[in-house]
Amino acid sequence: MSRIGVFGGTFDPVHHGHLIMAQEAVARLGLDRMLFVAAGRPYHKRAPDLADVKHRVAMLRLATRGNPVFEVSRLEADQAGPTYTVVTLETLRRTIRGELYFLMGQDSLEEFARWRMPERILKLARLVVVPRGEGDLASLPAAIRRRVVYVKPPRIGISSSEIRRRLKRGLPVRYWTPDLVLSYVTRHGLYGTRKRRR
Repeated sequence: MSRIGVFGGTFDPVHHGHLIMAQEAVARLGLDRMLFVAAGRPYHKRAPDLADVKHRVAMLRLATRGNPVFEVSRLEADQAGPTYTVVTLETLRRTIRGELYFLMGQDSLEEFARWRMPERILKLARLVVVPRGEGDLASLPAAIRRRVVYVKPPRIGISSSEIRRRLKRGLPVRYWTPDLVLSYVTRHGLYGTRKRRR
């Protein structure tokens, strides 16, 4: 049976930290594929300045180009209205034979009980959690703990929000995100950039 990773998020913009997390999960868990699923309008995030999903999908395609295990999915991007992880996983379950592994950060795990239908999500996929510090499974309810695996990639202090802040202030973000993504950002004037900013 195949083992498929599902990495959902806004990817606003995608950066090297995302790519390293995904590659580490592939290597540690023996995944056959990693699907990057850019959220159209995530219901649990208030993001009035969120870049249009067409740009975020385009940047993901540029960032993952050349890695045969990485694949960009438009499953949530093409949906009208808010998107929910449980719906995405149910849709994938109907089309994919194999085990699903849903990749998330420690902060998402801490909010997991407030997601839509968390019990159903746990039946559909294993949760692959990237901890901020030392992961503490003992504090989780047993039902969640049984379905969680921690993957610790190298510590890289890069975030999409910090990239956006730096770009708006005219500070460099080269090496924070792939060059092709940075070129796309400046070409399309995303996050307050102009072509002179690198």
